[in-house]
Amino acid sequence: MYKNKKNGVWGIVITIVCLILIVILSNKESNISFFENIANKLVMPVQNGLTYLKNKVSGNSTFFTDISNLKTENQNLKQKNSELEQSLRELENIKSENETLKEYLGLTEKYGEYTTIPGYVIDKDISNYSKTIIINIGEDDGVEQNMTVIADEGLVGHVVSVTKNTAKVRTIIDTSSSVSCLMSTDKNSVVCKGTLDSNTQLKAMYIATETDIIQGDSVDTSGLGGIYPKGIHVGTIKKIVTTKNITDRYAIIDTAVDFTRLNTVLVIKNN
Repeated sequence: MYKNKKNGVWGIVITIVCLILIVILSNKESNISFFENIANKLVMPVQNGLTYLKNKVSGNSTFFTDISNLKTENQNLKQKNSELEQSLRELENIKSENETLKEYLGLTEKYGEYTTIPGYVIDKDISNYSKTIIINIGEDDGVEQNMTVIADEGLVGHVVSVTKNTAKVRTIIDTSSSVSCLMSTDKNSVVCKGTLDSNTQLKAMYIATETDIIQGDSVDTSGLGGIYPKGIHVGTIKKIVTTKNITDRYAIIDTAVDFTRLNTVLVIKNN
């Protein structure tokens, strides 16, 4: 009987030990799971981020290649644009040269009775006191001092000085310029001079008392004075200004040539 009790006690002890082991083992697994959860929470975001970057880079492996290609393409487009601009400038120059040639042809046909030298304006000094232009022809082209200069519309002025390749022209609107003229409805001569306050008008002076001045009348060179040939158009009478003394009356003349837009000219060679 004593032996049975002893065996029963040992059974109870063994059962308790088993229960304790089960509890300990259970707690150990729980602790491991706890630390694993913490580690997962700390490490996984970083791991996910690295994975995202890896995927992003691998998915855009041509990014830098594309940038290089775009730079090359941009340079090519700039080069083509520069070439097109150059071609456009060349076409504009050709167009301008063609227009100039047409003007020369028209001028030479219009003034066929004269021996002329074609040229164009390369500089202008149209101020109150000096109204001159520089043209691109000179001694090497046969231009000489005092030669008459004309444009399609009419009289421009005369050459006052020359170099080998250029000539300076005093225009008829210069205050020191003086042109002997005739009006189309009257054969009496008048003298047309430039004024300080205008680049488009002349003042017709020394009008004979018997001269009948008509507004709108055409005014041409008379051929007197030794510089300008006869019959070159100068302008049109715009206004007659009367005074107390009829000998002091004068007329305002609009010049035929627009000096602000003057480009092409002919120099008449002296015969």
